Amino acid sequence: MMERVEVSHEMIALVGAGSVGDRAWPAGAIAIDYAFGGPGAAPTFRYHARPDRRALDADAAARLILIVCPAACRRIFGRLPAGDGGAYHMPAPIRTIALALRDCALPIAMRDTYRLAKSIELLCETFGLLVERPGELVPMIGEGQLSQADSQRIMAARRLIDEHWSEKLTLDGIARACGLNRTKLTRGFREMFDSTVADALAEQRLGEARRMLMATDLPVSSIGYRCGYLNNASFTRAFARRFGVAPTQYRACGVAA
Repeated sequence: MMERVEVSHEMIALVGAGSVGDRAWPAGAIAIDYAFGGPGAAPTFRYHARPDRRALDADAAARLILIVCPAACRRIFGRLPAGDGGAYHMPAPIRTIALALRDCALPIAMRDTYRLAKSIELLCETFGLLVERPGELVPMIGEGQLSQADSQRIMAARRLIDEHWSEKLTLDGIARACGLNRTKLTRGFREMFDSTVADALAEQRLGEARRMLMATDLPVSSIGYRCGYLNNASFTRAFARRFGVAPTQYRACGVAA
């Protein structure tokens, strides 16, 4: 059974291998599960909005779990993280704190106080990412088949699309800019964002084109060019596939309404 550290009446930490046990948790608790990895497996952490004891017990490897009252998290951090159950690569600063907590070799009288303090520090650092800086989180892709570095490169590719969608972007150009080969970018992008690179780019361009059709008097061909389409025919085809009508018809219906 995992060792239990009583941090406060609102928080406990579970350390080591084995079952989480059946002792009471804080009411309506949330959980953060830290797995330290091993050969072929990267260190990860996972946020559980509704932790299930049986699910947590499914992993018997040595790990660390923080169990916290959600009211305390809202009081301290302002809100709870979005989402539930997503696994992320464990950043080095968080891993350092977690390992220090797990591997503390101080005498028992000192160890409890040390682990209590480290548990609070770990919770604060983790919530800083989950709540304040979620863009820094690197999701696990394909059961860890992509490294943390490659996952970060795929996230950089998404930022490139979101920020430079109006420029002449190609799959090969995006891959080169982000330090990936074409195959790894294509596979990883689909797994991370449930979208192809081309679809993500089109979504940005066509969304802006739709806005410009309603908000400006610019000719349709000029809007298509500004949104990254080299000619009016390709813009019209793409717009009609996405919205079901040609740009001119979309504008006419909007004006009529």
